[in-house]
Amino acid sequence: MTKRFALGIFEDEDVLLHAVENVREAGVKIYEVFTPFPIHGIDDAMGIERSRLPIAAFFFGLTGLSFALWMQIYMLGFDWPMIIGGKPHIALPAFIPVSFELTVLFCCHGMVITFYTISKLYPRWKTPVLDVRSTDDKFVMAIEVNENTDMTKLTQILRDNGASEVNQKEMSKF
Repeated sequence: MTKRFALGIFEDEDVLLHAVENVREAGVKIYEVFTPFPIHGIDDAMGIERSRLPIAAFFFGLTGLSFALWMQIYMLGFDWPMIIGGKPHIALPAFIPVSFELTVLFCCHGMVITFYTISKLYPRWKTPVLDVRSTDDKFVMAIEVNENTDMTKLTQILRDNGASEVNQKEMSKF
């Protein structure tokens, strides 16, 4: 599957931030913005909703806590009950360190896997990059185009909002 993009190259992050707002107001749908460092407020300007990753983290942590408690209660209470220091077989205060550690372990691993899956950051031989300068010193606004897109109008909108260059690029794997 091949996708075509119009790339607006910007020199400054403040110009890019205002350009994102103006381009969206003009009715153009922005595919993605690539920057060499995080820009405060770009998510709001692009209209990106807040992530639901914390909800997933909560459920991964809850799964880790449940597994830790089940494992310890089963091992020390039913499978191999031993009286240690005169405590009962199922002593919940003694389970706190292991429960905490497994909660953190499940939560961290689950969030990393979920983040990579949602972001489509799968292992591959070559990562598609629209413009290599976006990793160094330029800011790139990518707009997906099709056969119905008026490129002269789009180019003019990007130039009017501070783009130093406007290029087209075709990507086969994205």
